[in-house]
Parts: sequence; structure tokens; C-alpha cells
Amino acid sequence: MSKYSKIAHYQDFSELKNILEHSENQYDMEKITKAYEFAEESHGDQRRVSGIPYILHPTSVACIVAELGMDTDSVCGALLHDVVEDTEITLEQIVKMFGGDVAKLIDGVTKISKIPYSTKEQQQAENIRKMLIAMADDIRVIIIKLADRLHNMRTMDCMPEQKRRDKSVENMHLFAPIAHRLGIKAIKDELEDRSLQYLDPIGYQEIENALLLSEEGRDKFIETIKEQITEKTKDSIKSVYISGRVKSINSIYRKTIVQGKTLNQIYDVFAVRVIVDNVSDCYNVLGVVHDIFKPIPNRFKDYISMPKPNMYQSLHTTVLDTNAIPFEVQIRTWEMHYTAEYGIAAHWKYKLGMGGDGGNSKLAENIQRVKEMILDQLETEDVTDLARNIRNDFTENDVYVFTPKGDVFNLPVGSTPVDMAYLIHTQVGHRMVGAKISGKIVPIDYKLKTGDICEIITQKEEHPNKQWIDICKTASAKSKIRQWYKHEKRDENIIEGKQMLEKEFKRNGIHLTEEEHEEFFRRVILKKQYNTIDDFYAAVGYGGIQLWKIMPRLKEEYQKTYAKDIEKITVPQAPAKRHKANSGVVIEGADDVLVKFSNCCSPLPGDEIIGYITRGYGVSIHKRSCTNVPRDLNQCEEPQRWISCHWEDETGEAFRSTLQITAADRTGLLADVTIKLSNMHIFIHSLNSREAGDGRAVVTATIDVTGKNHLRGVISKLSDINGIEEIKRV
Repeated sequence: MSKYSKIAHYQDFSELKNILEHSENQYDMEKITKAYEFAEESHGDQRRVSGIPYILHPTSVACIVAELGMDTDSVCGALLHDVVEDTEITLEQIVKMFGGDVAKLIDGVTKISKIPYSTKEQQQAENIRKMLIAMADDIRVIIIKLADRLHNMRTMDCMPEQKRRDKSVENMHLFAPIAHRLGIKAIKDELEDRSLQYLDPIGYQEIENALLLSEEGRDKFIETIKEQITEKTKDSIKSVYISGRVKSINSIYRKTIVQGKTLNQIYDVFAVRVIVDNVSDCYNVLGVVHDIFKPIPNRFKDYISMPKPNMYQSLHTTVLDTNAIPFEVQIRTWEMHYTAEYGIAAHWKYKLGMGGDGGNSKLAENIQRVKEMILDQLETEDVTDLARNIRNDFTENDVYVFTPKGDVFNLPVGSTPVDMAYLIHTQVGHRMVGAKISGKIVPIDYKLKTGDICEIITQKEEHPNKQWIDICKTASAKSKIRQWYKHEKRDENIIEGKQMLEKEFKRNGIHLTEEEHEEFFRRVILKKQYNTIDDFYAAVGYGGIQLWKIMPRLKEEYQKTYAKDIEKITVPQAPAKRHKANSGVVIEGADDVLVKFSNCCSPLPGDEIIGYITRGYGVSIHKRSCTNVPRDLNQCEEPQRWISCHWEDETGEAFRSTLQITAADRTGLLADVTIKLSNMHIFIHSLNSREAGDGRAVVTATIDVTGKNHLRGVISKLSDINGIEEIKRV
């Protein structure tokens, strides 16, 4: 039973005015009306892909922003968020008409489109960096962006399938974790559920159908529970509001499809939510619930005394009714409820409601903490790591760890004492030499668990260990270690970086003279925006540049320009005339010839290739190692039909390749492969699986790649999936 309509929904200005007029907040309607009219005029006759007038999109986004309780400038920013990116309007015009704050919000959500980048991934990463910088300055930027993305997902059915999948993966890895960390549950849940519809429509439908089948019985069950709690509290606790709620489909999916559970094994699919006026009544209601129903051991959580990092507060308890049916009860105040649903956006509700800048101090403190976390993310030098860092640090699964003094810290699951040391304070991390858990010394890479009492052992001098970078879970800790080495150990970093590069060059068969070496790196440095070769070496030395990421590109640059001893295939020599074919292959001595790639070996850029002149079908391209290519061309029949060919320097083409993946058979394997490929922006032609016996499964994936090196990278990332035993190209 999905609460989210699959029908594209647009809202017009009359609906926005209705939301604002019925809000508790005070809005400058004259300014908002002026923003709408300016946006309508600027977008003119523009239309969405679906054919709907474009102005309905920013108006719908503004409605979402208004429903979150945001302020006048946020609503104006939502109405105008696309005018700079999609029309001739400039930021300077926005500043003159609506002020600097509105202009900053618009600039923060405007994608970088006019700057050329080497890859689509890099451009996307730079867009994320730009958004995070703006978000660190003003958190309202990301709230507008989340509203924009949410409305796009509500109207995504008209988009091509691959784009729907790409956006859905981006939601799961970036925007939903950000919404979670900001505490905006309403947006997080809907983003995840709508994304799941496109990533695994079958799994989504199975859960939706199962919920529909149980809907009538569930409603009767919840009504009975509500009556019992109401009867017991009516004389002792005033203003008790009780409602039922269903867990989001994505949350159920993670437990059923990924963890292999059934709906009956998930205790909190259905829950009763009790909302009261004050904290003491929360605990009074808890006593009543435990008096009526039998509590299940180890299923009680007090998030009121120990709030989640995103400010979520509530009492959770799982109990059994008289028929031994388990269900969850959540107990909170109205203030907690609003914060649970709207998170940091609640700050503006309290601030505006008070008619000034007083606001809610706890929410303001949380906004500041989030900004600090974002600034830590921005320290990474490789922008393509940003999305992964966000996902790691803004994870939904946290552990709660105590200091010996009783202070509590929240960290992502998998965090170590090093992460905690840097969370306490940067200097504590730099001076750390060890850690104790409940009084016993533990290894540095010990994985912290909820309830651990962690004592950080320090020394007087600062000297973090560079190997901690591989041990840490949080991007913040990794960044602070790298920054220390960057500033304190520059000379050592240069020496170490140079040695690391020389070792990798030797391993990859790259040999350069001193003159070639300087020229070669001048080009690389230019692309990486380092001022000198020493800056580049230093970045390698302290870990700002990861060699495994740049070596394929360095090797390609070397082979293009300097390689003298590339192994040549011995084939009959054709005339020296060379012509390009639009297939990405250069055929020696042939002009405007039809080229096709043989299905028997499916060659890719990077493979050694040879051409075979067919009768009436042009030249068929084979891998030199293909079983259909004679080992000795001089001894074969019709040797004149074999012809030399090679790949263009940059083919710009996508080539189809098939992978056979052998893995331990488990529920969710195919979904994991799909999500991993989508995350790499790989176009999937076909994907299927079959049982292979002995508890194993074989997944066959036909995908588009740009060459052999690209395929190696894809295989490397797929190998990270749990249970993968072998991946081979077929």
C-alpha cells in the first residue's frame, strides 16, 4: 500500500497561496507574488519533457518548501531556482530584484554546466561540491534542492529508463542520506520509495501487494490497540493523540529482500504512534503500554534521553498483544513529532513563529554541526569521493559510544576509536596513541559498538599515523589526518610520493627520460590544477591523490605519446595510407569501409585487434587472441584477407561487453549488481541470473563500456559485492 501517487502531480500558484495563507508563519506575499510572476515570464513557453508548462515545476517545488515551513526567501528561491540555469536571466538581475539572500540560494542549487570536465562523473562531483559549499553557508540551499529532486521523482515516469535509474541511485547514495541527516523524514522516505520503484520494480511491487493484502486486518488491529491505550490513559493523561503508521516500503525492502526476512519477522512494519503534550507524559504512556501489553526483551529504545544525530526523539518499544502479535509503539511530544518529520526545517517554523531570531537553540546547534560535517567533506581532493563520503558519514545506522565521563557520541556503524578521537576534537585525534574499551586496551581498528565506554589514550606530541586513513570510517577523520600530513610533512610527502609513482611506473612498464618526465607531468599537473611537480608528488605522498585511480589515465597518456616499444602484431603489411572509420577503428589502407565487431570475441578498445575482409560485409574486427584468428597468418588460407588495424586514440564510442558473474546464491544478489552498475552510470542491455548448483548463482550482464580499462574498473567495483567469487568476460 503505497501512500505516494504514481500520477505526476503539479501544483499551481493558487495552491501555493493557499498553503501560505493557512500556515502559522508570516510571509511577504508581495515578494513571493513578484517572484512567481518573474519566473512565469522568464520561463515563457518552456515546457517539461511531459509537455506540461515549465512554470508548474518551480511552483510545485515552492509548495513543498512552504509545506516544510520555510521562510519567504526560501519560497522565492524555489520559485526562481531554474531561471538562471534554464533562461537568459543572470544572478545580477536576481540580486537587484530580490536581494542577495535569494540570489545565493538560487546560485547554490544551479548546476555547473558551462565548464568542460573530462568525464560526466567529474562534472557531477563538481556539482555536488558546489551545492555542499553553498549548503555549508546556508542550509536552506539543500532544502530547496531536496524539494526540487522530490518533485522531479514525482514526475519521472516520462523520462528514459536509464535516466530514471541514474537519478534513483543518486537519491539512494546522496540525497536520501542528506535528508536523513537533516532529519527530514517525510522527504527521505518518499525519495527512497520512489527510487526503489525504478531500481527494483518487481521487489517494490511484491512488498506493496503484501501490504495491500494485510491492510484491512491491520486497520482493525491498530484500531483495537488505540482503543485499549485510550481507555487506560483518558483519566490520567490529557490530550493523548494516537495514530497508526506503516513502515516505508524501502525500509521493509532492506529487511525482506536484502536480509532475507519475511514480513512476519519484521516487528515494526506496523506501529502505533502516541503523541502527548510533554516529556513526563511520554514516560507515563510507556508505563501504561507495558502494563497493557507484554514487552519484548531488548526491543526498548529511549531516543528522548539519547537523541539520534539528526535530532530525532521518541520512545520506541515493541510489545505483544493478547494474541501474541508483535507491534511497535512510538511515544513522543508534538515538538518531537514535528522535528521527526521535518528535521532542520523545523528551525524556521519556530524562528518565524516567534517573530524574530530566537528560534529553537537545539535545532540551531544541529544546523551548525551539520555545516561542520559538510566542511569536513569538502576537504577531500578527489571530488568523485564526495558522494561516497556523504553516504558513509550521513548513514542511517549509528552506534552510540560513551566517554568515561558519560558523554555520548554518535558514529556510523564500522567506526573505530580513531573516528571517535577526531570527533571529540582534532587535537585529540592527532595526539592519540591508543584506546581502551571498558578499561581494556583494544586495537586501533576495533569496531565500536553501541554501549561501549571508549577512553582515548593520548600523548603530548601530535603525530597521527598515516595508516589510520585506511582504518577510519568517517571522511572527517580521514580528511584531518591527510591535512596534518599535508601541512606538517611536505618534504617527506614529496619523497614518498615520488617513490610511490616510480614504483607504479615500473610495474606498469612506463619508462621516461628526465626531459620526458618533466613534460609528461606538466600536462598531468595542468589537468589536476597543481602549481608544481612537487605539489603533485606531495599530494600523492599524503594521500590526496590515490594512485589506483589515476594510473590508468597516466598509462594511456604515456602510450599515446612516449611508448616506443609497443608490441606489434605480425600481419601482412598494407600500404601506408591510413584512414579512420566511424567505428573507432583505423583500417590500414582502406577508406570508407564497413566495419563490424565479431560476436565470437567482442573486442574492446585496449585489446590487440586484427581485421578480416569478408565477402560483401566489410571488415570484421577480431581480438588477436580470438580462436578464429590463425596463430600464424603466413601459413593460413587466404592470408591476404587479414589486414592490420588499430583503435583510434579516442574512440568516443560505447562497446557492448558481456560479463559472467559467479557468486554465492542469495536473495538480493541481482539487485546489488543492478545498483552497483547504475551507480557507475553503466548502460545495461540485459541482466539475468540462474542457479548453478552447490549454493551458487551465475549472473550474466551485457553492458556498454568504453574500453578494456573501463571494463577492468567495472569488474573491480563489482568484485566488492558480498559473495562474488569470480567475474569473467565472455
